[in-house]
Amino acid sequence: MTSIKITLTALALLGLTACGPDGSTGGFGSNNGILQSSLDPAGVEYFNQEIGDTVLFLVDQSSLTAEATDLLNKQAEWLLNNPNKSITIEGHADETGTREYNLALGARRAASVQNYLVSRGLTDSRINTVTFGKERPLAICSDEACWSKNR
Repeated sequence: MTSIKITLTALALLGLTACGPDGSTGGFGSNNGILQSSLDPAGVEYFNQEIGDTVLFLVDQSSLTAEATDLLNKQAEWLLNNPNKSITIEGHADETGTREYNLALGARRAASVQNYLVSRGLTDSRINTVTFGKERPLAICSDEACWSKNR
């Protein structure tokens, strides 16, 4: 079983395409203005780049936002179509607050995501959760704009 990590605080990766200065694709064919992924739709890279592996939370919150549920619906659909995949959900928090508080907050965030995915049809046996609180930040910083990446 392949494992996928859903990071609750990382920024989603964006797929990029390149064109020559004249708008050509440099001999690699035309996509007629349509972005096409060369990634395997059942692969982890596809999940990370095309679906997204990031669920962000508001300050001191573990409840899911509308944006989070939209993303989780896409993740659940992909996971249901790829039953050989399992996931690890990491709960993180920004550096404000105590270590204990942030570990508990990270655990609540991971549980919120897990509960939502189970409500969409995934089984608990395919989902692992872990909390890092503020102990393993994805972005090391000391300002609000950056802290939001660790939620």
